[in-house]
Amino acid sequence: MAGNTGNTGPTAVTFAAYAEDAEALDHVYYLAESIREFGGSLRASPILMLVPDDIKAEVAFLQNRFSVLDVTVVSSKTPEDAGFFYFSGKTFAAGLVEREVAGDTDILVWMDEDTIVLREPLEFELDPGVSFAFRPVMHNRSGTLHGATPNPFWKRIYDVLEIAPEKLVPMTTPADRQVINAYFNAGLMAVRPEKGVLRKWGEDFKKLYRDPELAASCREDVEKRIFLHQTALVGAVLNTLKRHELMELSDRYNYPLFFEQMFDAAAEFCSLDDIVTLRYDVYFRNPDPQWSRKLKGTQKHIAWLKARLGPPIET
Repeated sequence: MAGNTGNTGPTAVTFAAYAEDAEALDHVYYLAESIREFGGSLRASPILMLVPDDIKAEVAFLQNRFSVLDVTVVSSKTPEDAGFFYFSGKTFAAGLVEREVAGDTDILVWMDEDTIVLREPLEFELDPGVSFAFRPVMHNRSGTLHGATPNPFWKRIYDVLEIAPEKLVPMTTPADRQVINAYFNAGLMAVRPEKGVLRKWGEDFKKLYRDPELAASCREDVEKRIFLHQTALVGAVLNTLKRHELMELSDRYNYPLFFEQMFDAAAEFCSLDDIVTLRYDVYFRNPDPQWSRKLKGTQKHIAWLKARLGPPIET
């Protein structure tokens, strides 16, 4: 599926993202454009867009729209009982694409659709022995401080997924600088498909949302329902790989643009200088009218973003 573009061996890197609605389709288009324009040596890499199984009738149209960027559209099915939980679709789409590209690509880069590539993402070309490259969650909205006793929610997650305490490596959140137990951002990761981490992610997610205690917690607390899919990634990674196989990407990756305007943050995130990939979340649904003037960086990058993410009228 990934395609070898005429080579006899596997493709070095394949990019993939999930689009569950019309807004996300536009975002994946911008993501693909950014890879083709700014991806450097990886600009010609295969790009796959996963879409929900229930829009199969639109796949032909989507193929026509995305063919100019050489993006392959693939349909994905989400288990019916997962529908109550936010972002469940991308969890199973990630596992599907990992299964499909195994053997055809060395490295699969899974990105959320609100991602833009601004510079050649060389850190995705993993060193031998590294199987999973990641960024931590943006801020400690629902994680556990490293060394602290986990709350009942996280304790249940560790118990259900059988995650031993000694596996809980520390990491620092970029937005509020808290040292937490391993909690990987599900919006950007580079994996070796043969390891099966993304397939395990879906299996572990099923274990969590089908657990009566965790399901009850999610019914009572919408934030738990939002992030349950991401917590499942902890078990998928830590129970599949050795610590030496993990690599934290530099803070030039998954840069949370204007994060402080949407959520609490210890610093401003308004500079594109040296940034390789950024995330914009829902910022451009209601941006500061002066956002492009407040953004620091090259005029080329600012103009590119402004042309695609809908510049409001500025005064």
